[in-house]
Amino acid sequence: MRINCLSCGHKLDLGDAYDDYAGQAKCLVCGAMLEIRTEEGNVRSVGVAMRIGALATGVRENTP
Repeated sequence: MRINCLSCGHKLDLGDAYDDYAGQAKCLVCGAMLEIRTEEGNVRSVGVAMRIGALATGVRENTP
């Protein structure tokens, strides 16, 4: 399963381990933390939990 990073556009290959998952995944290119939810191998939602600038300050961004 692949998703695009919402911060930089890089394609993340999540693999079969993320077929039923709710939590965070880190983009290895820009460092953004993505909040993802998958069910039965399908992506249900993706949002940015933290961007790299927020990681430096420790501030969590609000995302819809």
